[in-house]
Amino acid sequence: MTSLLLTYPTQTEIVIKMASKEKNKSSKNAEKTLVLIKPDAMAKGLVGDVLTRLWETGLELIGTKIVQVNKALAKEHYYHMREQAFFDELIDFLQGKLHDNAPVVALVFCGKEAIKKIREATGATNPELAEPTSIRGALGRITTKGVFENVIHASSDPGEAEREIKLWFKPDELLAQVYPTQEKSVKQRVWK
Repeated sequence: MTSLLLTYPTQTEIVIKMASKEKNKSSKNAEKTLVLIKPDAMAKGLVGDVLTRLWETGLELIGTKIVQVNKALAKEHYYHMREQAFFDELIDFLQGKLHDNAPVVALVFCGKEAIKKIREATGATNPELAEPTSIRGALGRITTKGVFENVIHASSDPGEAEREIKLWFKPDELLAQVYPTQEKSVKQRVWK
């Protein structure tokens, strides 16, 4: 009989922070950013490694969910790239079509200089140009077909962060109110 011993790094302590009313107030004024752990990372089992590196930024995690990305969401997310020759392949990539239909993990982090801290942790878009200690530098690659498997997406600036967070999350899916909201009557599916 073979036994398997699993160990975890002792220097990395992960504590899920529950949002209190005080944190809700501070989250409103803190910088927010969207992070997507892409299908290539999901297919390769890299989610834990990526989350550990993100957690080490010291930012507050206020939203997370797993999403099976449809074409409309992928196109809206990458609308600014629609004129690029590789747009269709990018849309297929985000939908998981290049990785056995793997989903995406969507996260929202907030805190002081959140965008800068997350982008430093992620590294350059091209994994070969990224710092070796960054997420993309350590875990990403370029395939023989020239596809960037860069593991992660991070918002580039506050305007993009707001657009992306509102695209990927409903207000009630976050532990803090980060943008103004309004009440609407919406038909929605609920559990029986």
